[in-house]
Amino acid sequence: MSEELAYTSATEMAAAVRSRELSPVEIVDRVLDRIEERNPSLNAFVYLAADEAREGARRAEKAVLAGEELGPLHGVPTALKDLFDFHPGWPSTFGGIRALRENVVDAHCTYAARMKEAGAILVGKTNSPVMGFRGTCDNPLFGPTRNPFDTERNSGGSSGGSAAAVADGLLPLSEGTDGGGSIRIPASWCGVVGYQSSFGRVPFVARPNAFGGSSPFLYEGVIARSVADVALGTSVLAGYDPRDPFSLDGTVDYVGALGRPMDGVRIAYSPDFGMYPVDPAVAAVTAEAVATFRDAGATVDEIALTMPYDQQELAELWCRLMAGVEVFELFKAGGLDLLADHADDLPEAYREYVAGTYRQTAVEALRDQQMRSGVFDAVQGVFGGYDLLVTPTLACLPVPNGTDGLTQGPSEINGVPVNPYIGWCMTYPTNYSGNPAISVPAGLAGGGLPVGLQIIGRRYDDVGVLAAASALEQLRPWRQTYERCAARAL
Repeated sequence: MSEELAYTSATEMAAAVRSRELSPVEIVDRVLDRIEERNPSLNAFVYLAADEAREGARRAEKAVLAGEELGPLHGVPTALKDLFDFHPGWPSTFGGIRALRENVVDAHCTYAARMKEAGAILVGKTNSPVMGFRGTCDNPLFGPTRNPFDTERNSGGSSGGSAAAVADGLLPLSEGTDGGGSIRIPASWCGVVGYQSSFGRVPFVARPNAFGGSSPFLYEGVIARSVADVALGTSVLAGYDPRDPFSLDGTVDYVGALGRPMDGVRIAYSPDFGMYPVDPAVAAVTAEAVATFRDAGATVDEIALTMPYDQQELAELWCRLMAGVEVFELFKAGGLDLLADHADDLPEAYREYVAGTYRQTAVEALRDQQMRSGVFDAVQGVFGGYDLLVTPTLACLPVPNGTDGLTQGPSEINGVPVNPYIGWCMTYPTNYSGNPAISVPAGLAGGGLPVGLQIIGRRYDDVGVLAAASALEQLRPWRQTYERCAARAL
């Protein structure tokens, strides 16, 4: 697969298919060949549906030749994440749980259903950690996903397989899900774009508990190499779904946000989100990127944001909220008791958080939501005087991969203790608050490792967030950084 086609955007690829300059069959054949060549050294894909993808490409090509009406992503390959993300007949291991190696959920998640409706071709599933419960991508069944900028280091999680695949030119875009930053964390470490839209824009369909995606807010979204592709992918995913009690009705012009002027936009820059210790190398790169907004016509003020709790308390809150008790109860009701019969498939620290959640009282659960409310108020308070809040996406550079399936983030930064699961991720506050947030590449540090910049908007101001990300991409393009990935040793 030529490097030119490998790094062709989804927007360009879809246009070339519509104009018959590119064949869906040729695209998918080349994508599958590239995955076969490069994935063994990356471990981004954990399941490949090659025959289905080729059949989908043949159908897509017939539709083009017959002059049928084509969807906005007709003939464009994409992938699902192997977590709470389903396609009929495909395995769902929930992040590499060995007992679920052969588990199949015969349903479509929102990403699978709406991407197929838009003409995209699903080629397989990408790696994630057990139950998505950490900011790194590793598990006992499949092992770590390696960072295409430095394969000794981790891709970030939990959508790490998707981000690595996109950065390495295996796909133009892929699925991410986000319960604490899982779209934005790997986007930051892999030097790509990851967008978590306003809560309710993209339906999150959960059963038997329709309200299961709200504590904290859970999202499906797009990871791509350009803001334009993220906007196009979001326009496909977004829209009302009556099965989601929080689904928003109405139309948003995500693609139309691109190139919108930044004149007069007021930006609050918080180098530490009010509570995080930040690696000096990360701080330097993000500060330089933030200054670019002034060149675009925006006003940028560094602010001292105050959080009502420290970062360790809020990281522990996230671990309690995300411990996944409901999932284990659903499996148990279906005859599979993972905690009793397959405990060794689950990381020990994770089991301890799950056990703690089972012991939690109703009063303690209420107090957790009160803590979350304090974060909501702090974030909302910024937007009384500003249009956007900008921070580093993560407080550290990519960490080395472990050898035990349990790669974690740092336990301290600048001498300050942090929770190794999520405490270095400056992303989970928006999962408490519901504000839209995007991670875009800010630059490289530490010998060529990516650093992400996080742009957060008012609730429901998705257009403002995408416009700012687009402005940064125009002034500080990052496409050339993927040459490092393309040239990596296999």
